[in-house]
Amino acid sequence: MGRMAKMGTVWDRTAEFLSDNLPAVLPVALLAFFVPACVSGNLAVMADGADPRLATTLALVNLLLAVMLFWGWLSIVGMSIDSARTAPPRRVVARRLPAALLVWVVLFCIVAAVMIVPGSLILGLFGADLDAVARGDRSSISQLASGALVLWLIPVSAAILWMMARLILTTSIIVNERRVFGALAQSWRLTRGHTLPIIGVLLLFILVSLVAVLAAATVFGSIFELVAGGGSGLSLAFVLTSIARAAVQAILTLVAAAFTAKLYLALSSEAGLREGVYTA
Repeated sequence: MGRMAKMGTVWDRTAEFLSDNLPAVLPVALLAFFVPACVSGNLAVMADGADPRLATTLALVNLLLAVMLFWGWLSIVGMSIDSARTAPPRRVVARRLPAALLVWVVLFCIVAAVMIVPGSLILGLFGADLDAVARGDRSSISQLASGALVLWLIPVSAAILWMMARLILTTSIIVNERRVFGALAQSWRLTRGHTLPIIGVLLLFILVSLVAVLAAATVFGSIFELVAGGGSGLSLAFVLTSIARAAVQAILTLVAAAFTAKLYLALSSEAGLREGVYTA
């Protein structure tokens, strides 16, 4: 009960920070969260059926947008950790950005390998054409292969969710403590004994995010189709709907970044660590 109340306190501190510092966080959210979400949604349509050269260009643009989003996340984390300094020095974020990118790229590669390699072996054992599957053709996947894949994905997904809960503080630690891969071990220590409450928050946030984004796409999409007309590809209705969806995604990303920072401060304080202000 105490731990759940603590999560409630973290949410209260997150809401208080965002409301008190809205003029400072709003430009970051617009530039780093809203713009990438809006642009990437439209680029996905352009990439459908594009020639290799255009597809490569779009992939590079998406990569730059991802880096911009990551920069924004670090900026909001820095502001949340040190609320008195609502505009963290640019050199602080610039110096932490490569370390944070390195850590999360390595983690992503590990998770991707864990998901893809055994999954491919399972499909291959049940006679699926892996080359066709890689091209998006799933006709060779039998029901037995699909069932075996689902049975394997359930425990793997649960393990990934558990790891997310244990490593949720990694970026905040990188920003505040100048660690690189050592931030993983520090997050693991700080979240010990709090894993289940954090998993509960993650599941709730994922559910709310899915519902909010789906509602924005459905409701605004229907309205814009009635007003601007339908159509395939980059129609006016699609662009307007992507803007509405991006706005919801930007708000959710902003809240998530601030929450992880406030959770880091709460668990650091409980562990008896000094809530030191990040330094360049």
